[in-house]
Amino acid sequence: MSSFPRHWLEFCAPQLAQDVANAEARVAIVEATHTVYPMPDLRYRALAMQPGQVSVVILGQDPYHGEDLCHGVLLPQAMGLSFSVPEGMPAPRSLKNIAKELDSDVGAKLASGDLSHWAAQGVLLLNTSLTVNKGEAGSHKDFGWQRVTDHIIGALGASASPRVFILWGAHAQAKRDLIGAQHCIVESAHPSPLSARRGFFGSRPFSRANAFLKGQGKTEIRW
Repeated sequence: MSSFPRHWLEFCAPQLAQDVANAEARVAIVEATHTVYPMPDLRYRALAMQPGQVSVVILGQDPYHGEDLCHGVLLPQAMGLSFSVPEGMPAPRSLKNIAKELDSDVGAKLASGDLSHWAAQGVLLLNTSLTVNKGEAGSHKDFGWQRVTDHIIGALGASASPRVFILWGAHAQAKRDLIGAQHCIVESAHPSPLSARRGFFGSRPFSRANAFLKGQGKTEIRW
């Protein structure tokens, strides 16, 4: 398993290191008999940025657990960034709905399902669980990753630098209490096909995020 980024260990509470070790130990046991996604070198990809670079946080639940064709090769959908898939791979249904709302909101179109260009601008695409068994949604929800990502969300939420937290669906919105009043919280239904028409479409998360960043004198995201 790839090393957990030291800059996040230093930014968060001391307990984070032990919670990471506990979660990794659970994953290591399962890896002896199951395929786990994302692959180890991508597991902490969302955390490659420094905490101070984070302008927007978009919370997902757990990584994609499936595979799809990418340039003619069957590959995992999970790439360590919430809602994102590798360039050249068809967008999952939730990501298609995100793309529709993006176009409707700010007139931007996704060139592919790879959201790395968002991450490069300070959008933390964080799943609250960082691993999953192939073909088994939610299979690692009790592995301790929630404690790990709560440390991260809580540390960002307690920091003085104003940020935007985009919380789609009840699972993400349960983290609201970790986020201080100095930040902008954008909430709506989840982009899943099961709920997108019940409050996600028309919620304008991208323009609302940029309006807040602009008001704080920060660089807007080129969605």
